[in-house]
Formats: sequence, C-alpha cells, structure tokens
Amino acid sequence: MSETTLPEPSQRPAPPHWLRWALLVALLLASTLAVTLGWVRRQLRPISDTGPTKEFEIEPGWGAAQVAGALEEAGLVRNARVFSLYLQLEGLDRDVGEGLYTLSPTLSTPQLAERLAGGGQPRVASVVIPEGFRAAQVAARLRADLGLDVRQLVKKPGALRPPFVPPGVGLEGYLFPASYEVPVGSSAGEVVQLMLHRFERELTPETRRRLQGLGLSVHEWVTLASMVQAEAGSHNEMPIIAGVFLNRLERNMRLQSDPTVAYGLGKRLPELDAVAGDIDRDTPWNTYTRAGLPRTPIGNPGVHALSVIFGAERTDATGEPYLYFLHGTDGTFRPNLTLEDHNRDVEAYLR
Repeated sequence: MSETTLPEPSQRPAPPHWLRWALLVALLLASTLAVTLGWVRRQLRPISDTGPTKEFEIEPGWGAAQVAGALEEAGLVRNARVFSLYLQLEGLDRDVGEGLYTLSPTLSTPQLAERLAGGGQPRVASVVIPEGFRAAQVAARLRADLGLDVRQLVKKPGALRPPFVPPGVGLEGYLFPASYEVPVGSSAGEVVQLMLHRFERELTPETRRRLQGLGLSVHEWVTLASMVQAEAGSHNEMPIIAGVFLNRLERNMRLQSDPTVAYGLGKRLPELDAVAGDIDRDTPWNTYTRAGLPRTPIGNPGVHALSVIFGAERTDATGEPYLYFLHGTDGTFRPNLTLEDHNRDVEAYLR
C-alpha cells in the first residue's frame, strides 16, 4: 500500500515584533483616549439637573485659574482644571469679566463660560444723602460709607464744575440728596459726578423757563431752596417760607435767616448764640448784616425744597404778602404780614 503525502500548509511570515507592539500601543492609546474623552465630557456637564441659583463674584485681577477654582468651590463646575483649560482653548480666559453673576448648577461648562465672557453686574455700595445735609456732612457720609474723601473736590471742583455754578465757589447745594447705588471701586470724582448728574435731572427746560419768570439764576434758586430747607420744620411750612423770602427779596428787605448765620460761622443751628453776638458777626452768609441772598447755598436742598420755590405761598387769604415767620418754642409755626404782629408773636411764642 502506497503512502499518500499531504501538502504542507502555506507558511505566512509572522508580523514583525515592533508592529505587534505598535498595534498594542495604538489600541491602548485609543482606549485611553476614549476613556479620557468620556471623562472630559462628564466634567463639562452641569453639576446637577436642578438646584438653586447662586450669587458668584469675580473680583478685579482674577485670572482663569482663580475663577475656575472659585467656581468649583462654589459647586458650579465639576473640575476647576478642566474649566480653566476650556477657557484657554476657547480663547475666553482673558474675556472673563469682573462683577456679580447669578449662576445655576444646571449650566454646563460652555454655558458658564459664555455667561462669564458677557461680564457681570458691578458690585455696588448703597449711600443715602438726607435732604438739607451740608457739604461737610455729605463728605463725612461718603467717607464713612464708601471710604472716599471728596472734600477737596467739593471745595475746588475744577473740571467737574457745572456751567451753572459760579467760579470761585464750591459744590455746596449741588450734591443732590438721594439714595445712591455706587459701583465699588468708584473714584471720588466719579461719585461727585454721579451726584451732580442727579441734580441736573431737576434742571429741566421747564424749570429754566420758570426761573426766568422769577428772575432767578440756577445758583440763586438753589441758594434760596437751601434756606427754605434749613428753615422749615416740615414740608407743609415750605411754601410760606419760600413766599416770605421771595417777598422780601422783591422789596429789598434783608432776609434775616438764622440758618445762614449759623452756616457762615460753621455752627449747627442749635449752637447759634444771639446773646453772645453771633447774629452781628458779619460773614458772606449773614443775611442780617448783608442784603440779598448769601454767597452760596447753605446746604443741599431736596426735590421738594427746590420745587416749592415755584409754588410759593406769598399772600394770605386777603392777598396781603407774608413778610415774617417764626417757630415757637412749642413747635408752632407763625407767619405774619406786619412787623407789629411778628413782634407780638415773638413775645408770645419765644419769650
């Protein structure tokens, strides 16, 4: 019996050793890349599907890494390093704006980055300037609440001086009493400018027309309103007080206002001492020793004192002009038409 010889299978050369390693490395790299990309995608997702919004602040000078770290600490991003790298890759690391943001943990990294690049709301500090505050009191309030010293600017405003403020005087009267929201980091000049702009809102074309009708300049208007503000115990008294002053100016009578004397002496009104001769001490603000309005306003009048000049109550029911008024020791407000009646009330309500 003859033997049959089977053909040997074809021989294929084995792949080179280096190729096997290359394939293995490529496989490992692909696997690692897939895992890494999956991990990165997870880090870019929102922290949660629900959750309350949070106030987040970026302070001046913060870079991308500091912002990212603060976001992670606040629970708004999953990974600070991934967020910082995302900002850099997208070219947003220099566009992150300082300020306040309202952010939600439901925002993804791209959404957060877009919000931050849009800029935040400025941080603000509140300051309230009451009606009638003198410039010195305004400066003290701004220093206490904002840490700003505006005293020199108020005395010598330079380029800040509005055209309606005469040369050689400061900004007394024009630091408008109001509640202000001041961006943190504002300079003294910016805050003063903010107050001047608020005053200018009262200086409408209609106001200018009415001032022309009264024959008053803006400075005279503000000065007169500051006197009404200082004299009045309430808004209800202001129309008659304004009427008395306007009537006296019209008749070239001295205004004889105690608050103007106190202002000129650097005193508060309760500190004024007539017995010691304060009333006779001449200053550019003493309306007993000098005719007309004082040199400058004696405080910063509010909107009511400014507007009441145009609605002054100048006469009684019979049409006779008011020329005198007083505040009694019991709080009584007494307007009068004649010096005789005024002196009678002085005896009855002051002595």
